[in-house]
Amino acid sequence: MRGSTPLSASGAGRITGQKSKRVTAPEVVRPRLPDYEKEYSRRGWRMFPGVDRVYVNERARRQLGWRPRYDFRCVLNLLKSGVDIRSPLARAVGSKGYHAHRFADGPYPVW
Repeated sequence: MRGSTPLSASGAGRITGQKSKRVTAPEVVRPRLPDYEKEYSRRGWRMFPGVDRVYVNERARRQLGWRPRYDFRCVLNLLKSGVDIRSPLARAVGSKGYHAHRFADGPYPVW
């Protein structure tokens, strides 16, 4: 997902830093977006336990005035409202599979 991470800079460090000091993704996301759990549960989803990298866009926001339209909060709100969560561009382009056949879970293999 493009946009802004639901993590603060310190949260990103806690989730991707030294393995012995890492915390889980839910531990970092929950304080910032506590309602994600209810929506995920409603859909039978689980937050992944961790991430291996976080892209911080603070500099682009500060120096260029860039403001993402689709961040984690926006997607949660769209999910709750029941509307299509894809951006207009994603809807126009659609799904482009890169494999010779279609997998049971969709256009990409899911393990």
